[in-house]
Amino acid sequence: MINAIPLIAVGGSTGAPTVLSAILKKLPKDFPAAILIAQHLDEVYAKGLVDVLDRICQLPVTGAVEGDVIKAGSIVVSQSNDHLIVDKMGRLRYSSEPIDQRYRPSVDELFASLAINWRPPLAAVLLSGMGADGAKGLLALRRLGHYTITQEQSSCAVYGMPKAAVGLNAAVAVLAPEDMAGSLIEWVKTFRFEKKGRDNDGS
Repeated sequence: MINAIPLIAVGGSTGAPTVLSAILKKLPKDFPAAILIAQHLDEVYAKGLVDVLDRICQLPVTGAVEGDVIKAGSIVVSQSNDHLIVDKMGRLRYSSEPIDQRYRPSVDELFASLAINWRPPLAAVLLSGMGADGAKGLLALRRLGHYTITQEQSSCAVYGMPKAAVGLNAAVAVLAPEDMAGSLIEWVKTFRFEKKGRDNDGS
């Protein structure tokens, strides 16, 4: 386990790319957190999502590369049919296991790896999508004290994944897309203020 920079993990499926665009384009170019995205997309289409986001976002957007270290102020999108996970050294990995997981890349697998390998500060966001992928992982992160968000029902193209998370009481906040960027910006500000305070008192 490493000393972590602020990290925001986002998972989604049907309807999520549009919401991702709306959220991420509002983040300022000096946003200090890293953003890691697991979107249910074939690797060919995932590369197209990277291109779209990179055109509209102030932060740089790239595809996740095996072995890369997560860096502050970046947006990284899974671009493989395997599951995107984070290892104990904070490096990005692709895993074919569990092979019987129908959703690829699985949001639950990403969230589960972060629950084990990432220290606070961590926020996780679960967006529109069919099924229940990500709900159990979001609950695991909430139980560890992380900030967890789901998309509210009326704005979802498919209210499957967020509904499953709400049913498990996995979300600290249930928000409309237009409120998510502001919430994440405030979350990062809180962390930075607390960290500065610790530095100032020498602890």
